[in-house]
Amino acid sequence: MDEKRYSAKFRAVDTLLIIMMILPILFGITLYVLCTPESSGIEIAGARIYFTIPMPLQPLPITESQVNSWLVIISVFFLCLYLTHGLSADHPTKRQHIVEWGLEQTQNLVGDNMGEYFKDFAPFVAAIMVLSALSSLLTLVGLYPPTSDLNVVGGWAILVFILITYYKFKCGPVHYLKSYTEPVAFLTPLNVISEFATPVSMAFRHYGNILSGSVISVLVAAALQGLSAMIFGRLPGFLGQFPFLQIGIPAVLSVYFDIFSGLLQAFIFAMLTMLYVASGFPEEDYREKLRKKAANAAR
Repeated sequence: MDEKRYSAKFRAVDTLLIIMMILPILFGITLYVLCTPESSGIEIAGARIYFTIPMPLQPLPITESQVNSWLVIISVFFLCLYLTHGLSADHPTKRQHIVEWGLEQTQNLVGDNMGEYFKDFAPFVAAIMVLSALSSLLTLVGLYPPTSDLNVVGGWAILVFILITYYKFKCGPVHYLKSYTEPVAFLTPLNVISEFATPVSMAFRHYGNILSGSVISVLVAAALQGLSAMIFGRLPGFLGQFPFLQIGIPAVLSVYFDIFSGLLQAFIFAMLTMLYVASGFPEEDYREKLRKKAANAAR
């Protein structure tokens, strides 16, 4: 009897977590429908501004990309609760095997690209990939993808730049400034430009690929609509207004631009994060610094 109660309670919690995963997306769809004005054709525009908050320097706009980002974060939070619900060392569930496999793959990815020192970076890298991928996949339900907003992706790139600078400072400010003069001193201006170009290139690469895919899909859909009207417009009744050429072709484009490209860009952004952080960290010099510090303390 206790086992049945536990099983019923377990399923009830699972159902609740699944509902809480879906609710943020449904809320986003409802908000989009209520706030979208009627349009006579296909439009290409940026993130919609829902409202602004007065601030001392300038008003803070709350945009569609910000709201959708938080909806994705909430959905990911409940997804994590669902995947980790009922973990057991004696009787692992199928979802536990999936979680353990994903965790193992992420740890191997971090270990292969960043080394043993950064083994604790796995949760951060996994969070980047999941957040980026799900943000891009919002287009499948008709919502504006936050990865199409340069402000959102630029914020991620700035966070990565802060991490890069932090690990470069591990050996002290003198060592950090000296790194700009390597391999030769006259390349210092180029090294400085390259340093600040890193977050810019990361942001524009991710933003540009996602946005261009959305724009191309919309343009192709509009072109197919016009071509369909030109070819089949003389058919009688509703057949002359039905967009025959829009059946199937936009879906094929969606498979590439919305799914494949979105997942690929999430993986590339995570890979660049790992490579930039690991390559900027002078691990040998840092360990030598620790050895000297320990030797001085022993004296």
